[in-house]
Amino acid sequence: MAIEDAVFSALDRLRIELPSWGFADTGTRFGKFLQDSAASTIEEKFADAGQVNLFTGACPTLALHVLWDLPEESSVAEVAQLESRYGVRPGSINPNVFQDQEYKHGSLANENPEVRKKALDHLLDCVGIAKKLKCRDVAPWFADGSNYPGMANIRNRKQWLAEGLRTMHDALSPDQWLLVEYKPFEPFFYHMDVGDWGMALLLARYAGPKSRVLVDTGHHYQAQNIEQIVAWLLSEKMLGGFHFNDRRYADDDLTLGSIDPYQIFRVFAEIRHYEWETKETADIAYMIDQSHNVKNKIEAMIQTVMTAQELYAKAAVIDHAKLEKCRMEQRIIDAENVYKDAFSTDVRPIICSWRKAQGLSEDPLAAFRASGYLERVAIERRKRKKASGSYA
Repeated sequence: MAIEDAVFSALDRLRIELPSWGFADTGTRFGKFLQDSAASTIEEKFADAGQVNLFTGACPTLALHVLWDLPEESSVAEVAQLESRYGVRPGSINPNVFQDQEYKHGSLANENPEVRKKALDHLLDCVGIAKKLKCRDVAPWFADGSNYPGMANIRNRKQWLAEGLRTMHDALSPDQWLLVEYKPFEPFFYHMDVGDWGMALLLARYAGPKSRVLVDTGHHYQAQNIEQIVAWLLSEKMLGGFHFNDRRYADDDLTLGSIDPYQIFRVFAEIRHYEWETKETADIAYMIDQSHNVKNKIEAMIQTVMTAQELYAKAAVIDHAKLEKCRMEQRIIDAENVYKDAFSTDVRPIICSWRKAQGLSEDPLAAFRASGYLERVAIERRKRKKASGSYA
């Protein structure tokens, strides 16, 4: 297949889900940094996501965080209206079992059965919300863990977590998925109840056949080989999705490819090689999970999508037949150079051609900036925030 055809084919099917929380004011544990244009209502989040999709042509869904986005039953009906208004559908449903005071010692893994019940009730409510909004993926993240040796019975907590996930899984409709995320540390530092991909894999298998593992690229130690994890999960048919971001240390939530674009390329390369070998299209939910506390939020989303498209396009031009031949003949340098040649390929002119064919601007970020949307909503939202007393 010609390089241009390979890139066009790859970009035609690459879809990247946007996070609603990525459009809202965020910060660090030391404070929140405010932006005039930051979204503070569910409609504003849909409106901003609609802009990213409009200019990139690749982001038709918006991940929603229950409690932050859907605090009341009426919010679900509102989302259905926003979908048609802004051209973006609701995507994965993300429960919140870490914010309330009761979760100080955990949620499903809490020693207190009343807290475990509260967490499970919320998770089941989230499954119900996903059904109403016709969302396939329900993606819980558990902040459960302990800070000190002796503080927790780790085996008991594992069992409580497993039982809760199985109950949640059994409430899913046939076409829904449960995506189990993991994180090695933070907010707890002695142990996390779902601390790595192996734990997530075991829990997902225990929960049932509609469960998969969600890989957050920031949720790893610095030396972790993320693409190996991706390869193993693909081999086990248990890779359900990604939360894309980049890191200098650990869970930095920096924009994709800003620190190590070659790593993201290698992740895509594993997926593309799996598809080449198996002749199957991997059913993977690509989602963004970033904290844009110093970059403008909408612009950072567009930049991230453009970066993802470029790295995915580079992975699409790998000569897999040559790569496999080099591997089987144990020609190490030649095999490595297949990767390097693809990564060094300037696919940007081809991506521009693809965008023109899609009726998009060749430079989505420049086109968005020229639209005047950011300046307009910054004025409108600052005025409204000041009137409501929520903004200085």
